[in-house]
Amino acid sequence: MAVITIDGVRLEVEDNANVLECALNNGIYIPHLCHHPDLPENGSCRMCIVEVEGREGVTTSCTLRAKDGMVISTKTEKVNKLRTLALELLLAGHPEDCSTCPKYGNCELQTLIQYIGANNGRMRTRTKGIKMEEGNPLLIHDMNRCVLCGRCVRACNNLRGVGVLQYTKKDMETYVGTLHGKLLKDEDCRFCTACAEVCPTGTIRDKLQLLTTNIKKEDALVPCRYTCPAHTEIPRYIRFVKEGDCDAAAAVIREKVPFPHTLGLICTQACAKECKRGEVSEAMSIREIKRYAAEHDTGKYWKGKGKQLPDTGKKVCVVGAGPAGLTAAYYLRKQGHDVTIKEELPTAGGMMSYGIPAYRLPREVVAEEVKVITDQGVKIETGVRVDKPVDLLKEYDAVLMTTGNHKGVRLPMEGKDLPGVHVNIEFLRKASLGEETGIGKHVIVLGGGNVAFDCARTAKRLGAEEIHLACLEARDVMTADDEEIEQAQEEGIFVHPAQTFERITGTDHVTGVDFMNVKAFYFDENRRAIIEKEEGSEHHIDGDTVIFATGQWADLSEECGLTLGKANSIVVDQKTLAASVDGVFAAGDVTYGTKSVIQAIASGRDAAVQIDLYLGGDGDITEKFAPEQTADPVLGKEEGFPYLTAVGKKVLPASERENNFNQFDFGICDSDICGETSRCLQCDLRLQIHPSRLWTEYSNEQKEVDA
Repeated sequence: MAVITIDGVRLEVEDNANVLECALNNGIYIPHLCHHPDLPENGSCRMCIVEVEGREGVTTSCTLRAKDGMVISTKTEKVNKLRTLALELLLAGHPEDCSTCPKYGNCELQTLIQYIGANNGRMRTRTKGIKMEEGNPLLIHDMNRCVLCGRCVRACNNLRGVGVLQYTKKDMETYVGTLHGKLLKDEDCRFCTACAEVCPTGTIRDKLQLLTTNIKKEDALVPCRYTCPAHTEIPRYIRFVKEGDCDAAAAVIREKVPFPHTLGLICTQACAKECKRGEVSEAMSIREIKRYAAEHDTGKYWKGKGKQLPDTGKKVCVVGAGPAGLTAAYYLRKQGHDVTIKEELPTAGGMMSYGIPAYRLPREVVAEEVKVITDQGVKIETGVRVDKPVDLLKEYDAVLMTTGNHKGVRLPMEGKDLPGVHVNIEFLRKASLGEETGIGKHVIVLGGGNVAFDCARTAKRLGAEEIHLACLEARDVMTADDEEIEQAQEEGIFVHPAQTFERITGTDHVTGVDFMNVKAFYFDENRRAIIEKEEGSEHHIDGDTVIFATGQWADLSEECGLTLGKANSIVVDQKTLAASVDGVFAAGDVTYGTKSVIQAIASGRDAAVQIDLYLGGDGDITEKFAPEQTADPVLGKEEGFPYLTAVGKKVLPASERENNFNQFDFGICDSDICGETSRCLQCDLRLQIHPSRLWTEYSNEQKEVDA
């Protein structure tokens, strides 16, 4: 250890420690610009100069090493004069109008100007005239703002080991450019954006600026985690899979959701839609990586090792054994409550068992994951319908409604009640139960979402010879996944986007549907649908069966005793999920409309938190399963990395899948999974970089001392 004195303050520090860091860590502010705690020092900015007793001249405190007995002054007349001169020289080549800067209000250079009191009035200003580069994915390079602190170069070369940034000369100006003067994508950049994180002036910056959003920095920087409704630690489990540790990866997933395998098969991937990799080449195959982890999981880190609090004596009844209800029941049981689920259908799973076809989600997968929940002590009673949940309060301390939306909707159009007209949910449920569906050979599905394609592809597997699917939306805005649409077309299903449904024809039975082409389809300021039809475009498609796949309602009535809203949804307090009767809560699709399994799981988690609080618990359902992970900040250079595209999956051809309900998508194979996980930009590594420390963040007492 060494004892040093800075501005009269005696400090005990590690011998040979960085003096600037010693000062900052002890609340003593020394101006600095090129220094960053995660980067090697270069002492180029001269802002952190100090005088050391017994030494001539000044020295940069970032390169000064602590020695016992050292006496340091940071604010002498000489230091202040030289520091001001150094800053004014920097400002001479910096744009004057800071109000137009994207880092305005959060610029390290500006805070230095305020602290030191410098201005560029005494220096001859110059304009660099370097064209701003906006052609890179994710990043903007505006070298006119560069002050040559070198942080970005050190971050790229030393912190990340990628080495695509370097100092470059153009005419008489030195600036930071790429190794060969090309775009980052052509220099094998890893797009970790560490350069933007450490840049003090906005010279290198994110195209997405936080000032234009209402979200937290950590959410904006790791959009996959933020957009996942359950906020699963996606980069973390991708790294575990890359390392070959699927047990750890699955444990990460199970810290937030009890259905990793199910989600690995059918998740709608809100995360992938916002994946930054997609702006560079193609988004990560997040769902397939999750599936790979789940299918190779032995349960090493989570089986028998989760939370189970002592019994509280409180009883909860969950009505509906879909993803929201099962999730809520699972976590409520872990909190120590006695939980019973009442389910109308023969088995648990809700839409996972009776809406999503078995070729997409094998029933044994659902059964295995439901068993984890019953093994936790949750009781499930099947074949039980609950019409008046309020009555359950006589036996239970709290009731949670998670009945979903199991009532299909018939559009108010001519012919909707003809024999041969079916609704999505009833049709899919009958198919799942192996019951007679009553469809013919020529089927027309009305709707353009994933459920519509489930109906069309199920009809194909039940023997329909000709299937047409039509929807209002244009092809590029259809709500179904592109994969669903493409696979359906491979199976011979005719897809007709941008169509109005004029009428269902027939007298005693369906004979077809009349359509018109849609010229424009949009919503006005009152959210009313506006449809402009193409004149003279009337046409007819013959069919003996029509399936409405245009939405679902909750199968509830006013007799249930709860306040209902649009589409028979249960009205709840948005924060507590409490329904209109004390002790009754609701979650999942029955509260917000038909969405996704992952959304229902997230809603079930929220409900578990709120009900636990209601019953006197602390509402803390967090669990830790996976081992600690230390992510290596050094990425290294990889040739062609920006151009890597998603690896393919093993999918059976249409001829082998269209006549049966067997699983046909086998995901990413063992030999390809490492390549896919290696494409990840590891956006969360940026959160490991220490934030800049501005003088304005130090205590008022220290500011007065510095003044």
